[in-house]
Amino acid sequence: MRRFLSNPMILILIMLMAFNAVTSGRYANPMDWIMRTLIILPGIILGLSFHEFAHAWVANRCGDPTPKYHNRITINPAAHIDPLGFLALIFIGFGWGRPVVINPNNFRKPRRDELLVSLAGVTMNLILAFIFMGTIRLLYEFALGFMLSDLGMILQDILIWVVHINIVLMVFNLLPIPPLDGFNVLTQIFNLRNTEFYYRVYDKGFLILMILIVFNVTGRILTPAVSNIYTLLAGIFF
Repeated sequence: MRRFLSNPMILILIMLMAFNAVTSGRYANPMDWIMRTLIILPGIILGLSFHEFAHAWVANRCGDPTPKYHNRITINPAAHIDPLGFLALIFIGFGWGRPVVINPNNFRKPRRDELLVSLAGVTMNLILAFIFMGTIRLLYEFALGFMLSDLGMILQDILIWVVHINIVLMVFNLLPIPPLDGFNVLTQIFNLRNTEFYYRVYDKGFLILMILIVFNVTGRILTPAVSNIYTLLAGIFF
């Protein structure tokens, strides 16, 4: 990720996103912003940590010990949180974790195993969203009085955000744009690794992604997709 940040155009786009965040009124009421951030923080930490852990665990199971050597087969957030990416996520709404380094040469079946590794993170996010939506249901079933209290309402907000953020991470990472998982999925399905198309798109992928974010193209995709998946999960439990 740091390689992409050396591109001056990408830095300009990030600064533009920061400017938009400031001028949008995001910090107009600092106390509200702090409270809102504290409520969504558990979802961000859980989502990023388990996403990267899943990549590392599946890679190791498929025969590549590289994540194990780098101490990435853990749910400890310290192993997966990129400080700069985390701050960017908190303050401008877009960030990143520390990508898991793999060596496909170690895989038993490289194309299949790299596909599985690419899908592992988003699958984990879906599992977490499912579990925490179920947790909300169980709390209302067996601790209704507590959930209707002030503390219970705060806990409910935290859990709802855990669900929401994991769905966002799943859908966002499935976008077929490098360096996101969705591009790696397409690469393995259509065997694009050694094509000129792959290297051209991969080299400019992060810049393309940033432009789409700045002009809210990704938002137009994410909003209905996240809403529909959230509604689907809610319908399963409620």
